[in-house]
Amino acid sequence: MDKELARKLLQQMMEIRQFEDKIMDLLAKNIAEGGSHLYAGMEAVAVGVISMLATDDYITSTHRGHGHAIAKDGDLKALMAEILGKKTGVCKGKGGSLHLADLSKGNLGANGIVAGGLGIATGAGLSMKLQKKNNVVICFFGDGATNNGIFFECLNMASLWKLPVVYVCENNYYGMSVSVKRASAVEDISKKALAFDMPSETVDGQDVLAVREVAGKWIEYARSGRGPSFIVANTYRYYGHSRSDPRVYRTREEEKFWRERDPIKLFSAKMVEQGILTEGEIKELEEFVTKEIEEAVEYAIESPYPEPDELYTDLYV
Repeated sequence: MDKELARKLLQQMMEIRQFEDKIMDLLAKNIAEGGSHLYAGMEAVAVGVISMLATDDYITSTHRGHGHAIAKDGDLKALMAEILGKKTGVCKGKGGSLHLADLSKGNLGANGIVAGGLGIATGAGLSMKLQKKNNVVICFFGDGATNNGIFFECLNMASLWKLPVVYVCENNYYGMSVSVKRASAVEDISKKALAFDMPSETVDGQDVLAVREVAGKWIEYARSGRGPSFIVANTYRYYGHSRSDPRVYRTREEEKFWRERDPIKLFSAKMVEQGILTEGEIKELEEFVTKEIEEAVEYAIESPYPEPDELYTDLYV
């Protein structure tokens, strides 16, 4: 770990946190409208995994996709504009929060359907293999997706055909308001890969360095042609499922426990302890990110909405 890499990892986690906190503020003021599912608290998973990819590798996301988009080097201004439905957004204002995509960055898109990204990622993996490309596809999904039929179909095909896909389950312990304990007959989600003779590993999703280590191993495994793998990253979302969720199904003691294991605080403390970053440098970085987010919001608010005739562009038929 050198200073440059430490700064990049920390900056991206800070960008995701402040971006999501700002979205919540904009929702409260009705500047942002509609549904928006926030990634705050889970930053180490997206940043840790994606930091081990090559720039031309691919990801598929979930309904909680802002963090993945930022970690895949998404432009903060264009992402903020998209969430506000503006013409300058990464999808011209047509995708919004739940359908952020940026093919130029290898981000095949967020998805409003639980487990919807699994089919896209598996198809992309098959495409890479047929074209004899050396790319890897990361498929992000939540714990709830592992109870859906498409999860089992895709892992079976990927294992059968040795596709270069790394399936990453972001286990935040709740599918909307339903606990994993109530929804899954197998509480240890990593065991579900056994049905397909697929290697699996569980990692502390609050520790960005642990995530990087595990992700790097299985990304290289896929790139070498050995096939798919399954990572379960145990993490926790700070906000409710969406802005209408008061989190009555969670205790405040549970939330306090996870906030004490905040991924940004843990990484910052480790970098200071190891003498890689100073507290002053971390403070400066935080202030820099705050300015970045403020500029992104200003850009998004001042950007125009799409013209009505944009309704008829970018259609497949």
